[in-house]
Amino acid sequence: MPRILLALLVACLMDPAVAGAADGGVHLYLQPLPADASKLTFTIASISAVSATGTEYPLALSLKDVGASEAQRQRLLASGRLPAGSYAGFVFTIKQAALKRDRGEVKLVVPDTPVRLDFPFATAGQQASLFWLTLKYPESVTDGFSFSPVFAAVAPPGPIAGLAGFVTNSGSNTITVFDKHLMQAVSVIDTCAGPAGMALDQRRRRLYVACSKDDEIQSIDVATVRIVERTRVSPGDRPRELALTPDGRTLISANTGSNSVSFFDAASLTRQERINVGAGPGSVVIDPSGRRAFVFNTLSSSISVIDIASRSVVATLSTDAAPLRGQFNARGNRLYVIHERSPYMTVLDPGQLTVVARARLRIGVTAIVVDRIRDLVCLGGANDTAVEFYDPNALMPLYAMKTRAGASHLAVDGENNSLYMVSPGARSLVVGRLADRRVVSEIDVGDGPYWVAVMGEK
Repeated sequence: MPRILLALLVACLMDPAVAGAADGGVHLYLQPLPADASKLTFTIASISAVSATGTEYPLALSLKDVGASEAQRQRLLASGRLPAGSYAGFVFTIKQAALKRDRGEVKLVVPDTPVRLDFPFATAGQQASLFWLTLKYPESVTDGFSFSPVFAAVAPPGPIAGLAGFVTNSGSNTITVFDKHLMQAVSVIDTCAGPAGMALDQRRRRLYVACSKDDEIQSIDVATVRIVERTRVSPGDRPRELALTPDGRTLISANTGSNSVSFFDAASLTRQERINVGAGPGSVVIDPSGRRAFVFNTLSSSISVIDIASRSVVATLSTDAAPLRGQFNARGNRLYVIHERSPYMTVLDPGQLTVVARARLRIGVTAIVVDRIRDLVCLGGANDTAVEFYDPNALMPLYAMKTRAGASHLAVDGENNSLYMVSPGARSLVVGRLADRRVVSEIDVGDGPYWVAVMGEK
């Protein structure tokens, strides 16, 4: 028995995923400040969760300085992992507070000791909790000179399946679930290590996630936002991005670690064939007919063309340096490809497998999506502050949408006429309105956001 316990202890020390297997995540989101708090600012020094036995567990602060400019929208306030068990609530330490008045800013007296929020909740292994906190301004500011925050806490209901959106957070091993009408985070899924690309079956309401660091593929039920199936790929495959055939039957993963792609039965996640492609396959797309898959091999500067029925590579196309990913137009007769180490976008005829055009872009384009309603090519970069919209014929930019931070992945919601932009630098999902190309919302997510998928996506 001692040897077994020692072995388990060593395994836990060596593998953080094992060590945290009995932990549960908690995420506190501050709702927009009420109108009567427009002149209030305050600074939070710390937030801790308090167990039923009184033990305090510090959370990582995401927002320290709170005011009208910072909290006009929902903000991620704090998050962390807690041992499984029962909790009595949270304690807040306030550093300073002030009110803006006609004659200037007045400093408020803040409590010398932490302020407690009684809010019983429980955590369980590999389950995440998300709570909304709303500041009660009249109860928080007393006599006009003292500030002691009073919050109302609630666990929000999950989104209606048809309104759900998902963002993978590779750095925090989570998926942020948001309601696309509320434009707010409503849930968090504790998932695998390094969640990356996703594929969404809107008819069956199944979300597929590539777990790059765990060599695993997961299937999530959109209605319950719970993991329902998972399957292992070969050790060292490191699946990065996924593609689903139009009929929803076959799932394909691009395995960066083994220079291969794997085929799965989408309903059961049963592994099927695995075939070799070029070096460093990072992304894969399937043509609208569902007959061919195009795999972008970044390290070998090539595209592997796969016949899905025969599970075989039928052609290998040389490209500009380091093809990153591509997108089809609405008709499916053009494939637009961007490159990591080339300033050009290549346009392919997917039927003839020939290059029909090239367009010079700005340096650093990392994200592409086609607005299939307008047939415009949307391009963004992780270090840019604008997304450009290109005419598909002239291959020239028509206009741009200004953003607060760069975009590493893009998705178009045809139902809401919206563009979703994953911004790793800001750790957020930026939402733009395609009708007038204006940013209308921003949603705080986790560390290292990678991919966005949303019901209604086109």
